[in-house]
Formats: sequence, structure tokens, C-alpha cells
Amino acid sequence: MKNIAKTTLALTALVALAAPANSHDKHAHGTHSATYSAGEPGNPKQPSRTIEVEMSEMEYKPSRIEVKRGEQIRFVIRNAGKEDHEFLLATTEENLKHAEDMKKHPHMEHDDPNGVRLKPSKSAEIVWKFTKAGTFEYSCLIPDHRDYGMIGRVTVK
Repeated sequence: MKNIAKTTLALTALVALAAPANSHDKHAHGTHSATYSAGEPGNPKQPSRTIEVEMSEMEYKPSRIEVKRGEQIRFVIRNAGKEDHEFLLATTEENLKHAEDMKKHPHMEHDDPNGVRLKPSKSAEIVWKFTKAGTFEYSCLIPDHRDYGMIGRVTVK
């Protein structure tokens, strides 16, 4: 009977320790804050300019985009690479901080209106309204991808 109780206690402790690690595999910025540095989620029912962004091994095409403040953009993002890639739109500082989190949790998926992670040959759309002027970036925060140059810039005038 003592062995069963010890085993049960040990298994309960293991489950409790494992839960926080797994809970971060999906990450939603929206649950922390309703504001985003680069603007706000757009309305798919309103007109927007479409910009196609191709992701491949350690680069984006285009890597520089200019938009007007208040403009709504429909990003059509396609992974033409051979491995998973991300598109996460934020400030450089936010992406650098998030990249550190990604090093601890490399399989983290994003459930954010300003980002997407795609498997090879997959595509997705993000509709974004740029309400703030400035320079923002989109980058791939999968460990090492940003370090190898997978960064793009959006200038909002």
C-alpha cells in the first residue's frame, strides 16, 4: 500500500511539473493585452491593399514595405521554404524579447492576429490596420532564423 501511495504521489508531481511547460506551446498575446505596437487587427470586410509575402530559408520577399498611416493591408503569406517559418509583426524590441521566449519553447505556436507560423507549402492571411507611424518589423522567431537574417521592415508614414 505504501508503494502505491508513493507512486501516485510521484506521478502527480510529474504531471504538475509538466503542465506549465506544455501550456506555453500555444501563445496568445491577445490574452495579455488588447493593444499592439504596430496598429490593430484589420476588418476583413473593409477594403485593403494586398501584399504578398514569401518566406523561404532565412529571407522574406519583399523584405521592405511602405504603407500609409491608417492603411489596411491584407498580407498573403506563403511559406516557399523547406522548414517551418513565422511572420510576426511588432517592434524590434518586442520581437527580440519574444525570440528569447522562443528559445525556451521552440515549438510555440502563435494565436495572435499579428502573427502566423506556417509549415512548408502552406499559406495564410493577416489583415492589419496600421494606425501608428514608425518603423516596425516582421520576423521569424523560430530559434536562429531571425539571427540568420529572417527580418523584414514595414515603414508607416
